[in-house]
Amino acid sequence: MAASFFCAFGLRAQTEPQKSAPLASATPPPNVHDSDKPSTDKIPPPIGSPAQGSADESAKPQVDKNPAPLDPKNMDTSVKPSDDFYMYANGGWLKRNPIPPEESRWGSFNELIEKNNDALHEVAEKAVKTPMHPKLAPEVQKVADYYASGMDEAAVNAAKATPLDDEFKRIDAIKDRQDVLNEIAHLHALGVTSLFGFTSGQDDKNSTMVISQAFQDGLGLPDRDYYTKTDDASKKLRDQYVDHVTKMLAFAGAPVDKASDAARKILAMETELAKGSRTKVELRDPQKNYNKMKAADLQKLTPSFKWADYFKELKLADPGDINVGQPDFFKAADKVFTSTSMDDWKNYFRWHLIHATATELSSDFVDENFTFYLKTLTGTQQLKPRWKRVVTSTDGALGEALGKLYVADYFPPESKARMLELVNNLKAALADRIKTLEWMDEPTKQEALKKLAAFAVKIGYPDKWRDYSALKIDRGPYVLNAARAEMFEVDRELKKIGKPVDRSEWGMTPPTVNAYYNPKMNEIVFPAGILQPPFFNPNADDAINYGGIGAVIGHEMTHGFDDQGRQYDAEGNLRDWWSPESAAKFKERSNAIVRQYAEYEPIKGLHINGELTQGENIADLGGIKIAYAALQKAIAGKAQQKIDGFTPEQRFFLGWAQVWRANIRDEALKLRLNTDPHSPTQYRCNGPLSNSIEFQKAFNLPDSCPMVRPPDKRVTIW
Repeated sequence: MAASFFCAFGLRAQTEPQKSAPLASATPPPNVHDSDKPSTDKIPPPIGSPAQGSADESAKPQVDKNPAPLDPKNMDTSVKPSDDFYMYANGGWLKRNPIPPEESRWGSFNELIEKNNDALHEVAEKAVKTPMHPKLAPEVQKVADYYASGMDEAAVNAAKATPLDDEFKRIDAIKDRQDVLNEIAHLHALGVTSLFGFTSGQDDKNSTMVISQAFQDGLGLPDRDYYTKTDDASKKLRDQYVDHVTKMLAFAGAPVDKASDAARKILAMETELAKGSRTKVELRDPQKNYNKMKAADLQKLTPSFKWADYFKELKLADPGDINVGQPDFFKAADKVFTSTSMDDWKNYFRWHLIHATATELSSDFVDENFTFYLKTLTGTQQLKPRWKRVVTSTDGALGEALGKLYVADYFPPESKARMLELVNNLKAALADRIKTLEWMDEPTKQEALKKLAAFAVKIGYPDKWRDYSALKIDRGPYVLNAARAEMFEVDRELKKIGKPVDRSEWGMTPPTVNAYYNPKMNEIVFPAGILQPPFFNPNADDAINYGGIGAVIGHEMTHGFDDQGRQYDAEGNLRDWWSPESAAKFKERSNAIVRQYAEYEPIKGLHINGELTQGENIADLGGIKIAYAALQKAIAGKAQQKIDGFTPEQRFFLGWAQVWRANIRDEALKLRLNTDPHSPTQYRCNGPLSNSIEFQKAFNLPDSCPMVRPPDKRVTIW
């Protein structure tokens, strides 16, 4: 993936943990933003795949493969649209769709993910059954071998953790601080969390070039606040974490008493790193995360750490300039590096190696990994069936190989053409809005229009597929296939350092149910996976599609002008192109968004973090504004009639609402309120609408109703 932060619309992060690969990740974790998925701001484990184990296939949720554009049965008309539009539009669906035991949440994203999983399952099974031949497309064989190795549950269970024996022996052989340094680099080369993170990424102030990126990392809990909070719930969770680490170390051969002592010391080490880490809100400031320096300056910052030896171990001949995202963290890491004993380092390394590979190991590792990271942290009750976990792992390891096979069967060319038309209409609508903004001065408007005109658009799948020929995949141990895939990705990222940016690269795989904006590339990207109902329905009327995928497009475009994206110019450089007056007026409006969402209390005593979520909230508000304006252009001069009893304007907002329907477990909601840069779905639906005059008019709502904010609190930015 291209190394830069990107702002995503809505992904799997609300359904399953993503792989933890600091070097292979798209970006330093601090800067990655997701909506309903993942992010590298993630629930930690495991590189290689989501949590695994056995699941009852009879519990599989039923997904309508050909849903109606708007199904009245999904509504709850006992609720007034003026009181709670989310429940009015989705109440029927919410009642009929309890959360499956294998999920922490169940909603529109999950339904589509489920549909795509079925498609990927068919693709993978077809590959496995295809007779191997020298002329066979290489991606077919690699997908087949990877998937087959993961599905050989008997072999995986028989092997337990023995495929990692060479790595354990290497760790056991550590004798001094130099060996510790070498092991940190070695684990980074494997894509395993260790002390800090290091990768490649675009230079924020010279977006044509790729430079080295060093950033805070090294934790096993979802966020630094889990180590620093002193409330009873946080203390209990830390105790559960120690118990989890103890069990995992014991599974790998450590005596239980020694494993318990090691786990407590690992928590202490990680706590010191957490204390030196920035909060998620602090990490939203790209200027503060930009600290480019020479290797010699980084050496002065961390005098105990021999960076030349680290780079040598990584086989990185010339790191060039290095962006050190969080300098104070590296000062803290330097102290941890020198103050930690050799035995404690060995245990830390063993833990993070196990943590990173647990989902490709035997069922004892898999089950315990699930118990802590999914059941405890998100409330998920049951492990997913093996095929589903292995398909997801295959997508993570061989995303563009699997994706190439997927789009050949499941993404018609006409969908791409229709999307291009929608994007162009949305761009025109946003241009019109920028030109008529009363709060932005003319010089700033011209810069904004220049940036909008320069937006690159990627739809469906890459024009140039990734070459996996150097990646060895066989039908041997599953965990080794996953590890080689991580090493391949790490190596690919490191080889970019010092070279021009490849703007053809994608940051998501084709089957992904999401979309994103990348400010350093100034691009909006829509994978094939999301271009299906309820987001995009080729058989639906314009109103439904503009309320669905149109608002997704508008959301991603608005990210180019949210509190973070607006700091990047048309070329993707971190540069202030705003007049002081326009910047001040933007800040006034974005502060109002922060205040609005901070008032919401999804769980008693827990409010939405308005600062953390402001970028996504700004994008949601802008998305519906722009999409609605584009719809009006699309239907202008055409005869309109009601469908299902609703006007096009009403169907637009109902189309928006059905995108956000979801039930979520309390544990998962609490986790997201602590870590997610996106608001809970009910507020993503209602929050923007309460600011929309167009919404109020469409449903003829009185000024005094709950779904209409008072004029003095109503917010419009874009």
